[in-house]
This record gives sequence, structure tokens and C-alpha cells, in this order.
Amino acid sequence: MFDCVMPTRNGRNGTIFTREGKINIKNEKWKNDYSPIETGGASYVDEMYSKAYLRHLIISKEILGVQIASLHNIAFYMWLTCEAQNKIKDGTFSVWKREMINKLSNRP
Repeated sequence: MFDCVMPTRNGRNGTIFTREGKINIKNEKWKNDYSPIETGGASYVDEMYSKAYLRHLIISKEILGVQIASLHNIAFYMWLTCEAQNKIKDGTFSVWKREMINKLSNRP
């Protein structure tokens, strides 16, 4: 999971990791979704760009799409590891881990 290329490789291929699950941004369902990539996300790109715009960029093979997806995924992984550290300190890691595994297995 923490392979150094995972966030960027997945981003290049259209997979976006969010707190609610993985999104395949290439799917048609995101074509007209003008909501932010992730509300309250860990990166400035999360609320600056919509899912529809990111999908358009990825489908069109625009380099900006790959850059936005990579920035988002790297920031998500940084948030995930910081959150894990906080949960370990709080003594609530086991519960949080189960919740996150369920969420990350989800495809909204």
C-alpha cells in the first residue's frame, strides 16, 4: 500500500483515493459531477477542481489531469499516515483501521 509510486501510478490511470473510497474518475458517472474532487481534502487541488473537470483532463490525456490526480493522491496518503499516527497515539487505531479499510474498499 505504501509503495512510493502507488499514489502517482494510480492517479495516472484514473484512480482517485478519497476518505469515502476509491474513485475511477474515467467512469461516465463523473462526467457531469461538478462537485469538488474531495470536500475538506488534504490538498488545495481537492476543492479547486471538480470531478467532471478532472475526468475531462484524464480522458483527454492532458498532463494537467495526471498532475492534479497525483497531487491529490499524494496528499491523501500523507493525510492517511498522519491520521494513523494520531489514532495510534489516541489508542483508537484498531477501530479506525477497520473503518478505513471498509471505506477504501468502497467505490462511491
